[in-house]
Amino acid sequence: MAAPKAPLLDLAGKKSKDVTLAEAVFTAEVKPHLIHETVRSETSAARANTRGGKSRGLVSGGRAKPWRQKGTGRARAGTTRAPQWTGGGMAFPPNNRSFDVKVNRKARKAALRGALSYHAQQGTLAVLDAADFSEPSTKSAIALATAWGKDFPLLVIAERDEQPLVKSFRNIERSLVVEPAELEVGALVWARSVLVSQAALDRVQQMADGGGRHS
Repeated sequence: MAAPKAPLLDLAGKKSKDVTLAEAVFTAEVKPHLIHETVRSETSAARANTRGGKSRGLVSGGRAKPWRQKGTGRARAGTTRAPQWTGGGMAFPPNNRSFDVKVNRKARKAALRGALSYHAQQGTLAVLDAADFSEPSTKSAIALATAWGKDFPLLVIAERDEQPLVKSFRNIERSLVVEPAELEVGALVWARSVLVSQAALDRVQQMADGGGRHS
């Protein structure tokens, strides 16, 4: 089986040469169930967990017994904070809930390799030379993406110190720019096409094959 390759695009969006990709990463089997579990885990971990309620100990008022114990004809009551009272506390408020879904590291890495392999197989993955972007230019970035001819949404993976490249793509509609350490399987599933800088490609291959955030 031939080693997988991806085109190295110039500023005009044309292929200048082919870049050889890591076979262990970009020829992996695409396993939809692992990708689904990993994306579910990522989206669950991103939940803010701000939903909550007040127990009877947190609501205001109700410090005094509302009426005497006997002789009123009414049910006995010790506080208006009780859950059955209007304005009382909740019996079991939904506080401090964790939405985390556990996915093993091997499964995460397999899902990452599968998502990357899918883009490589479909021809929707290309490599950029960050040195081509000597200064930020959204116009040049749009022209490059248009000439390449792939569908949006677009995912761009670049190193933090490649600022001209990052700034060129980050204001384009339906595009997302991430660092290799921030790369998630959900972003690869969301994107219809992927551009990665040469420096970032090395990091991504290390992450997917051994080391890095997904190791």
